Amino acid sequence: MTAETNALGLFLRDRRMRLDPAVFGFSGRRRTPGLRREEVAQRANISPTWYTWLEQGRGGAPSSDVLNRIARGLMLTEPEREHVFMLALGRPPEVRYHSAEGISPRLQRLIDTLDGSPALVRTAAWDVVAWNRAATFVMTDYGKLAPGDRNILRLLFVKRDIRNIQHDWQTMARFIVGSFRADVARAGATSEITELVDELCRTSPEFEALWRENEVVGPSEGTKRLRHPVLGDIELEYSGFAVDGRPDLNLVVYNPVDPAVAARVRAMVAESAAAPL
Repeated sequence: MTAETNALGLFLRDRRMRLDPAVFGFSGRRRTPGLRREEVAQRANISPTWYTWLEQGRGGAPSSDVLNRIARGLMLTEPEREHVFMLALGRPPEVRYHSAEGISPRLQRLIDTLDGSPALVRTAAWDVVAWNRAATFVMTDYGKLAPGDRNILRLLFVKRDIRNIQHDWQTMARFIVGSFRADVARAGATSEITELVDELCRTSPEFEALWRENEVVGPSEGTKRLRHPVLGDIELEYSGFAVDGRPDLNLVVYNPVDPAVAARVRAMVAESAAAPL
């Protein structure tokens, strides 16, 4: 068995030998560093023979359950766990959804540089967790809303003032519900959005009807038209971007089609930044 054909076994052995036995309560003199194979098997609750075969490149492909148990036994990071799945099965593991507490300061600084383009970061449940000043002026002042009210679906289907500024609300609503359904499945958050869906079905007959259609819309770029109370009728191009390492987050950037509108947005942002607190 060569290194090229036993990449999984070599990776597992390398990670096993990096672990300190004393941390896990194992003692005794050792000829080599790290945990013994039978100790990893004990921590993963699998047969020592089966684990030995995996390191030796024998026994066929393991199940997802076995790989997850080995990942826990070896204290693998999330990128390492994904790497093990790719080596063993040729695919990433099922997504583990983690609700977002916020974003990194670096990402916030990035979207703050987009002074002429509204930008926001939303979760798979479409809760807005970060935004820039341009989004405050063009979209909604999310800072004035309670955290639980910063949900895009709640705003669009329940808040009449938000609905009224949308062009062709019905088409947009259908697209958003289909995109929402796809995002939830992609992030593995189906069970986490049950309460939100039930609430929207009770409060919005339109959402309930669209939800029952089971439409799914894939990631895409497009345009959004608004009847803005200050800027007038405006058109925005938008693109969505995955946040690396965070399947629960999505960055959406809106770029005004008309350069004059973008200039006015930048002026509003600059004026706001210069205003005394």
